[in-house]
Amino acid sequence: MNFLAHAYLSFGHPEMLLGNMISDFVKGKKQFDYPENVQRGISLHRFIDTFTDEHPATRSIKQFFKPKYGKYSGAFADVVYDYFLANDNQSFEDETLLSVFATNTYTLLSQQAHLFPSHFELVFQNMQQQNWLLNYGKKWGIEKSFGGLVRRAKYLDDPRPAFSIFENNLFALKQLYDDFFPAVKQYALDKIESFKNM
Repeated sequence: MNFLAHAYLSFGHPEMLLGNMISDFVKGKKQFDYPENVQRGISLHRFIDTFTDEHPATRSIKQFFKPKYGKYSGAFADVVYDYFLANDNQSFEDETLLSVFATNTYTLLSQQAHLFPSHFELVFQNMQQQNWLLNYGKKWGIEKSFGGLVRRAKYLDDPRPAFSIFENNLFALKQLYDDFFPAVKQYALDKIESFKNM
């Protein structure tokens, strides 16, 4: 899952949102330096990633990208999921609600900026200034995200085939998203509920 999905699957819990968003920037025992609910958000992120990687829909989406992008196909799948979530009427009835969600997410994270890992500070600055969470819902936003992914990856140099794969298979990718997202949403809700009993 990508940033929009991880934010959405935090269900408005501020500290779990922070943990969910910074998880990839927190290595090893560093997670125990954070308040308990932030730690839970870090764990939630990792549980969601494992569930996502093991889901048949994700494996199917990866097959679209694998011939050209190999081991990076999962990263492209994550971005694809964010596009369909941003355009999911069950989650956001229209772009206005998505915009409000994005603004609220940036506000909740800004209020906890003193806890940001150093590598997340620039990511968050770019995320907010360029409004990534809103722009994942636009095709040009996905094209730009693919470009950023390729720039950060070793051995990749051309995002254009990825965007063509995305555009040419929208219907099939949407069906796979529809198979996947209700399942991961319920999984995340169950995980958060289980944290209350710990």
